[in-house]
Amino acid sequence: MIVNGYELKPGANLKGAYLSYADLRDAILEGANLKDAVLWGASLRRANLEGANLEDANLEGADLFCSNLKGANLKGAILEGAILESANLKGADLEGANLSGADLRGAILKGANLKDADLEGVDLWGANLRCANLKDANLEGANLEDAYLKDADLRDTNVSNTILEKKDDDKDLRIRVKELEEENKKLKATLKESSGHLNN
Repeated sequence: MIVNGYELKPGANLKGAYLSYADLRDAILEGANLKDAVLWGASLRRANLEGANLEDANLEGADLFCSNLKGANLKGAILEGAILESANLKGADLEGANLSGADLRGAILKGANLKDADLEGVDLWGANLRCANLKDANLEGANLEDAYLKDADLRDTNVSNTILEKKDDDKDLRIRVKELEEENKKLKATLKESSGHLNN
């Protein structure tokens, strides 16, 4: 498979390759060297990147839906706004990576290293973070609803405004409606009483 003049194959040396917006769907890049590669906006849906070196790579806005990144090196990688829904990141090294605003719903991050990673506003709904290292990570405003966090290291992790369970908006709405109805009844009673005093 040749894209933008680069031969894409397992173990390929693609260090610093420029593959912005490239169509790499289903690509087999197992063990490939993509250090410092520019892949922003690229489509890597279902791609096999197991054990690949993506250290300091730019994957901003890339589509990695259902991709295999098991054991991959993503240290310092830019994954801001990337789609990693249902991706396999088991044992991946994401230390210091920027994942702010990324979609990681249902992703497998079991045993992954996310130390010092920026996960601000990340959607981790239903993600498997068992035994993951989240020490010193930024999870501000992240969605961790239904996420599996057993034995995860959350020491010194920023969890301000983090969503741990979904708010039942319908229930809240029903409660507020009931409160407004009660307030309305009290107001009517007060007006009726005032009207009675005026008539007297």
